[in-house]
Amino acid sequence: MSGQFEAVVEVDRPVEEVFAYLADGRNDPQFSPRVLKIDRIPDTPTAVGTVFRSTVKDAGMKTAREFRITELEAPVKLRWAEVSKNSVTVREGGYDLESLADGRTRVRIFNHLDGHGLGKLLVGLALAAARKDAPAFGARIKTAAEKAIVSR
Repeated sequence: MSGQFEAVVEVDRPVEEVFAYLADGRNDPQFSPRVLKIDRIPDTPTAVGTVFRSTVKDAGMKTAREFRITELEAPVKLRWAEVSKNSVTVREGGYDLESLADGRTRVRIFNHLDGHGLGKLLVGLALAAARKDAPAFGARIKTAAEKAIVSR
C-alpha cells in the first residue's frame, strides 16, 4: 500500500524568501516537531543532489532518514526522495510555490509514502496520521516561515 498526503497554506511573505527558507531543510525542526536533528550534505546552498540527513521520532521510535533533492526550480518547485531504508519511506515529496498578490505565497507540500516489509502494514496508519495532521502541518509552516522571514 502507498498513498499521498498534502497541505496548502498561504504565507504572508514573498515567494523568493519563502522558497529560500523551505529549500534549507535545516529549518524543518521549526515546523516539524518529529525532526530532532538535521544536517545538509554538503553544507552549501541546496541544489539537485544535496542530501538532508536527519533523526526523527515517530510513534515513540527514533529513526535515521536521508532525503536527496531531485528537482529544484527556484522559486517555485522543490522535490525530494528518501534514500534511507526504513519501513515507511517518502517515494517523492515536494513544495510547489505560487506568488500571490500583496507579496504573499501559496505553498503546497506533499509526500507520497510507501511501505516496505513490515511497513506495508504500517503505511496506512502513517498516512492516516499524516492526513489528519496536514492542516496543522501547513499552519506550522506558515507560522514558522513568517517568524523566520523578517518583513521589509
